[in-house]
Amino acid sequence: MSQQINLFNPAFVKQSEHFSLLNIVQSLGLIIAGSLLFYGYAVYQVGQIEKQAEASAKLYNTEQARLARFAAEFSPQQANQALQDEVQRLEKRAAGQSELIEVMKSGAVGNTTGYSEYMRAFARQVAQGLWLTGFRITGDAAQISLSGAVLAPELLPAYIQRLSKESAMRGKTFTTLQMQQPKPDASRGAVPRYVEFLLHSSPDAGAGK
Repeated sequence: MSQQINLFNPAFVKQSEHFSLLNIVQSLGLIIAGSLLFYGYAVYQVGQIEKQAEASAKLYNTEQARLARFAAEFSPQQANQALQDEVQRLEKRAAGQSELIEVMKSGAVGNTTGYSEYMRAFARQVAQGLWLTGFRITGDAAQISLSGAVLAPELLPAYIQRLSKESAMRGKTFTTLQMQQPKPDASRGAVPRYVEFLLHSSPDAGAGK
């Protein structure tokens, strides 16, 4: 007696899968979403490139303008003109100095040796208890005024005598002497212990302290 065994099992048969409408819609949605993301990224990249291009163009225009300005400023024509102007300025300055030297040599301005010798003489003849507060030399030293203060009035004649021995003061004679007590110090309420004086080599109503 023979027995047949059926080895066919429908479970082992590969079943054909069919896409449903839902699967198709989902797939299309994913494709569209990916496309939109790619498009958005592409638009962003294009915007960045356009901004960089615009910045590069502005920088290029700025550099071109600066180069043109430098070329105009340092062109041979303008450099030559600037050199000519500087030469003319120096020539005028030299001419003015030459004219001033000629005037000084001619003695038209009076004292051409300056007043430094008088200042040295005043500095050398420093007396204890006497000090100068100002001096005035008019023109060619024809008129000299000295203002100062002294603790004891008797020191003043000796100072004048020593000052007259200075070479710069030879031939100069003080003819006017004014002395006065200084005004009381309002903050301290006391009278200063010195006397102010004013010397003139000749009557000079315009001289002051």
